Amino acid sequence: MAQPKRNEHSVGNWLSDRVIRGLIRLALALPYGARVRFVGAATRNVIAPLAGYQARAMDNLARVYPDMPAPERRRIARAVADNAGRTLIENYSTAEFTARMADVTPTGPGMAALEQAHADGRPVVLVTGHFGNYEAGRAALVARGYNIGGLYRPMRNPYFNDHYVRTMESFGGPVFPQGRRGTGGFVRHLKAGGMLVLLTDQHQARGARTRFMGLPVKTATSAADLALKYDALLIPFYGTRAADGLSFSVELEAPVPHSDGQTMTQALNDSLEARVRARPEQWFWIHRRWKVKTKPPRARA
Repeated sequence: MAQPKRNEHSVGNWLSDRVIRGLIRLALALPYGARVRFVGAATRNVIAPLAGYQARAMDNLARVYPDMPAPERRRIARAVADNAGRTLIENYSTAEFTARMADVTPTGPGMAALEQAHADGRPVVLVTGHFGNYEAGRAALVARGYNIGGLYRPMRNPYFNDHYVRTMESFGGPVFPQGRRGTGGFVRHLKAGGMLVLLTDQHQARGARTRFMGLPVKTATSAADLALKYDALLIPFYGTRAADGLSFSVELEAPVPHSDGQTMTQALNDSLEARVRARPEQWFWIHRRWKVKTKPPRARA
């Protein structure tokens, strides 16, 4: 029997969007530092517990770190929610956030490779995850004159999606929705020697069976496939939040060598995993990343 179609324009989605809009408007009335701290605290203390995000993060942490004591999992889960809230309001604070990122100098071996590719007119696929603030790296590079497009997964709440897409576009460079229409524009931008950003750390049902954080996952190979098809550099890059909670460092790692989609995608997973293990508080443990059927280890109480 066919399942009823989800009503994306439901009253519930409309009300949820109004609450989020109200929180954003309230926060934007505050000075930059205060607003980032305010939304981080509101997400950590109110939104994440009520929405079940904290519990999901703790479950995922227990899956990866079964010997981690519950208080430590709780601490990380709360910090994850705080980082998510900060990221949200930073991305709505376009003028101030981009001005701050303009003062950040990207580092790492991938930066020289990107500059050379730009000079040669060679396309570049930049890959990151929901780590730190995933827009920080793009903002820092756009501030240096690079036109960097992005591919995004439309959100289930269409009311929220409408204004969030406008926010992503304000960072500079075109953004394209996943799907046939968006992919066409995405590919044209790449073929013209453009630069694109992809986030590859969400479950993809039709993706390749890979590993992440020591467990099997399904990962889209689209970033590697595009790099191989259009002879593009494939560069992992990250915007890592500093200890003050407001500043970032941006690092571009060495390009992933061309081989095959599976191998290159696993290399991207390994790159992100190293970042997450070093700073677990900055990755979005709220995602349902591990949908490959395995029996999760029993966590310590």
